[in-house]
Amino acid sequence: MKLAGIVDTDKARAEELAVKYGCRAYSDYRDMIDHVDAVSIAVPTTLHFQTSMDLLKNNKNVLVEKPITTTIEEADELISEASKKDLVLQVGHLERFNSGVSMISSMVKNPRFIESQRLSPFLGRGIDVDVTLDLMIHDIDIILSLVNSEITDLRATGAHVLTENIDIAHAWIEFENGCIAEAVSSRIANDKARKLKVFQENTFIDLDYQTQEIICYTKQDGNVRKEIKRPEEKEPLKEQLISFIDCIRNNKQPIVSGQEGREALKVVLEVSDLVKDGLKILK
Repeated sequence: MKLAGIVDTDKARAEELAVKYGCRAYSDYRDMIDHVDAVSIAVPTTLHFQTSMDLLKNNKNVLVEKPITTTIEEADELISEASKKDLVLQVGHLERFNSGVSMISSMVKNPRFIESQRLSPFLGRGIDVDVTLDLMIHDIDIILSLVNSEITDLRATGAHVLTENIDIAHAWIEFENGCIAEAVSSRIANDKARKLKVFQENTFIDLDYQTQEIICYTKQDGNVRKEIKRPEEKEPLKEQLISFIDCIRNNKQPIVSGQEGREALKVVLEVSDLVKDGLKILK
């Protein structure tokens, strides 16, 4: 498989990259549909559905950035179209390809409590959607994959501060198997922070997404042992693309399928609705 083309509405930028990587340049993705088999989509969230659907209808495998779409109805349509045509529909939840996340996925057996924190200084990017869709959805996806149980209760608070959308959100999730998860996201923090903490019987796992370092505390024979794990460093974006190609070539299910992307979207949309309902009460 080779890179066939690059699409950018900035044609000069597309041509510059095309020369660098030895492929064709396009300013409209529809012009390259007949020349490709698979497409990685990185466009504003509001364009995810239309772009993905156009490509699926033309029998192209699709890797679309998270969130899969802005509504559950749109997500269902994409999933249905991909299934009908036996195409790969992968959602770009990039943190699933973080080496640290990959390692703790094998360490987590029966989590009792999960705490996630995703904070960012205000950058002016992604502000066309709520922080739940921009940042929190990463952690919701990972939490759902680790717990693998139905949600029984969901509570949330938050606020809009610098934009008209939600800038800070705090979610509390209870699962049928007894696990509880807390997710905090903000795009107006002083410093960038990406943390995941998992508590299970006799074990506490602390992951720093940025350094990919894992600190693990385990209780054995009455003693608590501290161990620092540093997984092999890999580029998550590259690993995601390799996985996407592997799924196409070998007819595999993506690590983050359209259905999993839908489930994460469903939860964060509910969080957003709860936050907005709370803000209405405060007015």
